[in-house]
Amino acid sequence: MGAEPRIRAMRNRFTIDLLSDDEVEQVHRSTLAVLERVGLQISSEPVLEDLAAAGARVDLGARRVRFPTAMVEEAIELAPRSFLMASRDPSCDLAIDGSAGYLSLDGTPAHVLDLDTGARRPGTRADFERAMILTDAVPEIAYTWPTFAISDTTPPLQALLQAYLQLTCTTKHAQPNDVITPEDARPAIEMARLIAGGEAELRARPIMSGYQCSISPLTYDGAAVEAALEYARAGVPAGWVSMAVSTAATPTTLAGHLVTVNAEVLGGVAVLETLVPGAATFCAPYQAFMDLASGDMEPAWGGEDVLFKLAAAQLMRRYRIPINIMAYGTGSKSADWQAGVQHGLSLMGVALAGSAELIASVGTLHGSRVFSLEQVLLDAELFGLVCHMLETGFTVNEETLAGSVIEEVGPGGHFLAHPHTRAHMRERWRSALFDRDSWEAWEASGRPGPVDRARERVRAILAEHHPEALPEDLDRELQAILEHRRRELEDS
Repeated sequence: MGAEPRIRAMRNRFTIDLLSDDEVEQVHRSTLAVLERVGLQISSEPVLEDLAAAGARVDLGARRVRFPTAMVEEAIELAPRSFLMASRDPSCDLAIDGSAGYLSLDGTPAHVLDLDTGARRPGTRADFERAMILTDAVPEIAYTWPTFAISDTTPPLQALLQAYLQLTCTTKHAQPNDVITPEDARPAIEMARLIAGGEAELRARPIMSGYQCSISPLTYDGAAVEAALEYARAGVPAGWVSMAVSTAATPTTLAGHLVTVNAEVLGGVAVLETLVPGAATFCAPYQAFMDLASGDMEPAWGGEDVLFKLAAAQLMRRYRIPINIMAYGTGSKSADWQAGVQHGLSLMGVALAGSAELIASVGTLHGSRVFSLEQVLLDAELFGLVCHMLETGFTVNEETLAGSVIEEVGPGGHFLAHPHTRAHMRERWRSALFDRDSWEAWEASGRPGPVDRARERVRAILAEHHPEALPEDLDRELQAILEHRRRELEDS
């Protein structure tokens, strides 16, 4: 048997069209109307001036840009239908072309769960490095996000330090989504160029990508847009995310929610493709809902999040723009029944959406506020189960119907020793973390559950797995970029 592939992808097999063709067009027309009549607020005078020169209607005083319908439609056509998210290890390259979906870690919660005590605490650089090692080892995790905000460094340096660790502590693709200023984007790009081998090499094989998140409703920070343009001009994929909370930052209806979110991400695409035509991009129309009792935000309360992502995926298929869909999100504070139900239902929604190139995001609890190494493996196990289901399907042919086998075994016989069983038995999915022991064996081993097994597996990976390190001289160059940025921040 060959080595296990370093990346496990979700091969899209089923597609549910939730909306009719006419309903998709209604959402699209409503989105265009919002972008033309209401527009976006972008707090960057240079960006607004460039958009005005390109034909957008700009009010510099109000920092408002309104997009003619033709400009948005042209931007949709300019956006590439496919692109590469490369990796230091070419076997981990990700083809973003609709053929498969790739899973990421979650991004930048404030706390971690201590692996030994289970206590919630701020995450450290050492914790971050452990998360990257786990990412490098687990095939279900295809690319990295900054798993949490590193607390033991100066906050202004967090984003660039985390980008450095993403690029150096794993050989998979890095998506430092908290690089949200041009001042951080430029040194992050320079790091990626050094690792890739130069400017042309990074354009050909972008080992890094990023995205910028809206401030709902209908607002982008100017620095974030400028950072996206830095990425795009360097040949680095730059996406757009909206996590507008329904009822607070969008209308409470699902259709109104979708129109607002779609306007935000499509507005980002319009900015990017107008100013950097042909730039690789993607959209992440995330679902988020308000708890009307507490006012809290929850990415996955019930069936609404599944319905939202099915409709959003269908809309992106209409645009032929790659999509990032949020597949995990639970309000639970532990890896319990609630977390399993919410993650399982949400991930099945992604599987049925049929066209999710990028899938976020494993490893967190409590509404993405707390990161857990054990939860990474539990979420990866769930992803592997769904991938297996999609890969296996329900194949009906002469071999699988097994009529001759049934006839050969006959009444009262058994199929255990039959060659047909031996030929197909390894097609069955087997869990690494679910409980399969007898009651007696389970009690004798201390009544372990999936979390206990995940914790032991995490410890084994951290002890045994060693990602390929960069050459020392190259790493010194990267650290010099970090140090230069540190001095800039101290002098500012």
